[in-house]
Amino acid sequence: MRKQIKIGNKTIREENPVFIIAEIGLNHNGDINLAKKLINVAVKAGCDAVKFQKRDPELCVPLDQRDKKRDTPWGYITYMDYRYKVEFSEEQYEIINEYCKRKGILWSASCWDVNSFKFISSFDVPFHKVASAMLTNKPLLDLLAKDGKPIISSTGMSTLDEIDTAIKILESGGNDVALLHCTSTYPCPLNEINLRMIPTLRERYSVPVGYSGHETGLVPTWAAVALGSTIVERHITLDRSMWGSDQAASVEPGGLMRMVKGIREIEASIGNGQKRVYESEKPIRDKLRF
Repeated sequence: MRKQIKIGNKTIREENPVFIIAEIGLNHNGDINLAKKLINVAVKAGCDAVKFQKRDPELCVPLDQRDKKRDTPWGYITYMDYRYKVEFSEEQYEIINEYCKRKGILWSASCWDVNSFKFISSFDVPFHKVASAMLTNKPLLDLLAKDGKPIISSTGMSTLDEIDTAIKILESGGNDVALLHCTSTYPCPLNEINLRMIPTLRERYSVPVGYSGHETGLVPTWAAVALGSTIVERHITLDRSMWGSDQAASVEPGGLMRMVKGIREIEASIGNGQKRVYESEKPIRDKLRF
């Protein structure tokens, strides 16, 4: 039997409903009210969790990039100033934590450095998420493994050897681990999605495997579910034309509703692969066969 992963009161395995993560990421643009609206969108659509991103700019912004200017909603400011503008404070995450509890939806954040991991861990999130960019960050993976929480790791821009190493580290503490097939292009062209990696990862690692999509549209996500994805993660936004690098590869509210509905319909129709004559067919068989 394949391994499973339990997050909150949800058990993620092949025969159970797909665990759907609405990635807010940085699409809140540093606005807590916008974050609340995006949480509301995820709740209304029937998602299981929302996810944010957390970085310590002092650790994550390269020295040669800090003073470079860029045009932002806050004016023409340095890249370092921009990075601080889009990071929520402890007080704001307290608001997010309480708001998600009130709305009945789980939340977590992908951490891009050790300080951010310690910060997010203080909220006792139900799972940790490894961003594709962090798959080779061994000090961070070591901390995640020692924490004991379930771990979901994306695998974009990674080789199988790199995934092998990451899995070995993440499972070293006895953690439940799941992988997400992913291509780290925003938005991702259809011919680079490579959905057949989903069964490849499942056979290689014997862990729950899902899909983190960055394409425009919903069809590849639905196909990923038909191929056995147990987790689906998609970026969400109120409007793809909003400012921000992830907005164009995100799903708007109406699309998210359709995506979740489609996933649940696929689950209902996928079956178990065992041929049978259904009760609804018997009167028709009696009528048409003689």
